[in-house]
Amino acid sequence: MTDPIRIAYSPCPNDTFVFDAWAHGRVPGAPALDVTFADIDVTNGMAERGELDVLKVSYAVLPWVLDEYALLPCGGALGRGCGPLVLTREPGKPADLAGKTVAVPSERSTAYLLFRLWAAAEVPGGVGEVVVLPFHEIMPAVRDGKVDAGLVIHEARFTYPDYGLSCLADMGKHWEDTTGLPIPLGAIIAKRSLGEEMLRRLADAAKASVLMAWDDPEASRPYVLAHAQEMDPAVTEQHIGLYVNEFTAGLGEAGYAAVRGLLTRAAAEGLVPPLGPGALEFAGKA
Repeated sequence: MTDPIRIAYSPCPNDTFVFDAWAHGRVPGAPALDVTFADIDVTNGMAERGELDVLKVSYAVLPWVLDEYALLPCGGALGRGCGPLVLTREPGKPADLAGKTVAVPSERSTAYLLFRLWAAAEVPGGVGEVVVLPFHEIMPAVRDGKVDAGLVIHEARFTYPDYGLSCLADMGKHWEDTTGLPIPLGAIIAKRSLGEEMLRRLADAAKASVLMAWDDPEASRPYVLAHAQEMDPAVTEQHIGLYVNEFTAGLGEAGYAAVRGLLTRAAAEGLVPPLGPGALEFAGKA
């Protein structure tokens, strides 16, 4: 009997919804999983250190890890209308952020890359200090005046009005308006050393798990709610509806174009190392 595949993904509803069937042994022929729950900033670090076999990471970390890991074409998060937001205490315009302090959840995240690309185009002279805070601390920090603005992700898209905050700009809308492409958020990567056959099996299992979750959403509900960190069930459903979509089942040409577009633009701004030729290729892509 082979050892289980060691995988880490977040406790967020989209991940638990996607991986429920696979994690609980309901995907026929899929390798068994040994699951670790960790937020994406933690899994990004795991990937850079070469830990675990399969990881859910930010697309922004790919330029640092693709020598050791392959991008799988299934199980990740891309979409439309689901990008990060810049929040402030009072309504304003992008130019108001010039020289101001902005809290972000990570500097190795797609949200951060989208923010920097937006700021380069929309904030004359650029923002001031960027401080990294856990994402659940960002909205209180903006509300309490500890920072001038905050970059938020996840369910904060739905809950920021509860903090009395205003949306200054939608990073995803800016990305979509300027590129026409979906927003690349979270990627599933697997160690190349597992071999081509196993990489294909992992990709097939991820896709099958997604399709099974769609076929019987109720089956995943206990797993999702058990890890939803006291999230309101209605918000949980919104979260899944926003982040689990056609690109989760398969990146497709538009998905790959979005990933290449993000990382190429970010490299041109000096935010990430440039990708080598064929870095995003995966044996099971077709």
